[in-house]
Amino acid sequence: MSDDKTTVVDAAELAAEPVVGTVVEPGDEVGEFVFAAPDGQAVSTGEFVAYSQSTGGNSDEVVLARVSDREREAGLPASFMTDPDVDAGRVATALGAEADGGELYRITAEVIGYYDPGFESFRNPRQLPDTGTRLHRAPGEMLEVVIPNVTPPGFREEGDPDPGMAWMGRLLNRADEKVTIELPVNEVAATHLAILASTGSGKSYTASVLLEEMLKPATRAAVLVFDPHGEYDSLDQMCDHPAFEGTDGYRPSAEIRKPDQLSVKLADLTYADLRSILNPTERMASVLSDAYDDLRGEDAFTANDLEQACHRNHPDGDASGLKWRINRNLQQSDFFDAYDRLDLDALVNPGQVTVLRMDGLSRRDQQVMAAVLLRKLYKAREAAVVGDPDDVRTPIEHPVFTLFEEAHRFAPDGDSQALSIIRQVNSEGRKFGIGTGLISQRPSKLDQTVLSQCGTQITMQIKNPNDQQAIRDSVEGAGAAVLDELPGLTKGQAVISGDAVNTPVLTKIRERHTEHDAENLKADQLWREAYDDAQDTPSRSAPADTDDGSVFGSGEEL
Repeated sequence: MSDDKTTVVDAAELAAEPVVGTVVEPGDEVGEFVFAAPDGQAVSTGEFVAYSQSTGGNSDEVVLARVSDREREAGLPASFMTDPDVDAGRVATALGAEADGGELYRITAEVIGYYDPGFESFRNPRQLPDTGTRLHRAPGEMLEVVIPNVTPPGFREEGDPDPGMAWMGRLLNRADEKVTIELPVNEVAATHLAILASTGSGKSYTASVLLEEMLKPATRAAVLVFDPHGEYDSLDQMCDHPAFEGTDGYRPSAEIRKPDQLSVKLADLTYADLRSILNPTERMASVLSDAYDDLRGEDAFTANDLEQACHRNHPDGDASGLKWRINRNLQQSDFFDAYDRLDLDALVNPGQVTVLRMDGLSRRDQQVMAAVLLRKLYKAREAAVVGDPDDVRTPIEHPVFTLFEEAHRFAPDGDSQALSIIRQVNSEGRKFGIGTGLISQRPSKLDQTVLSQCGTQITMQIKNPNDQQAIRDSVEGAGAAVLDELPGLTKGQAVISGDAVNTPVLTKIRERHTEHDAENLKADQLWREAYDDAQDTPSRSAPADTDDGSVFGSGEEL
């Protein structure tokens, strides 16, 4: 970094990097320019280039640009190459070119800008590079500093703490240079996160990488995971893994709640929750409303208390059908209880990840539990931030990050008991320190308001046109350059965009420290094992050998 701290990399340092092309002309869109390059592989889509340009200051600034498109401009004549018997090297020699140097590429790049310490962000120079400007590959050490949306180290005020950073992987296009990609945890949590990918692309794996980073000693986050399929159990391996040990003795903790350990306190249900669970007729709904009003101020009540309140207000028999529904849906259910088994003090603590395994619950119960917990979290954080001395709610004195696997279950493009509170948290949660992460393989099935409220996006391979269009319509940070990359990505590759980064970046997600529990079932192996088990176990219709060699069911006398 230069001593005058006006640039992240100065012009002299940039000049030492390889030259990859020369500016030809402005591009078709504002902020774009076109350059020519002899080697398309050196400047593939998503690569970063840089050039030196005067911006009116005392010295030239190093301006960063991102390659958004490339096309082959010229090469060896196609008419010669159609004949497999023609040697490409001889054709190139005859044309006065090398066999491996006959390609010329026309490459489009979009200007990102230069870092301005006064604004603590990137500024567009408002002018394109001149024709003939030589372009260099952007230095890896520069990219590591400027891609995350944080103030670079050399520009921070003395005494400012280092921000918590999540190491997500490396720049995808730099096979010869491992450029680390890190995200500021505060931006991810505060502006909310969407991880969008087709099944099998690595979305749950990527989410687990992020959670690992959030539980490391530098961050020690409080994380609550809503897990509909039981894919996050292995996070408890962090507790004994050396990668998570702090010099002060810190180790993260993991609380894995199994389905039979999950229940909802009846007094935490709203009237809307009860209507959703009981599905009453209009007359029953009136009875239920009166009963709910009677019990609303109670700290705890049972299903039987609700039945009695219905009968107390409507002894004329209008409550009989509703009482039957209360008995069937609440009284006979282990999921609804008079007492609280989801105490926030036990679920959300710094340095702890709590996984709620919901694979044994119906979709409705999953939604109800998410709604109840998010409402409690919101109120607890509001009490801590607002600090009302007359508020009887117990505050949670630290921020909380919540992660929703299969988010379209909880915030669908339709009805859900959890939808309204997720919308509220995504729109207002930042000021109260509640962040959400939404993971889905079907963005088109997600509520578009909720999706649009996610400021940071990690987008992996998506081929479905409806899902691509949903991203185009709802994700502000996903420009054409991001969308164009999605079909061609492979497993473990992602485009990270939005508030956490200064520019979209192609990333190869790092390997997890813990094991991954969300692999596809090995159908062939399970079929073979089931077949072998069936051969070893006599069926009811098959004869079984006796110890003396006779056969039961053979028709022989015993």
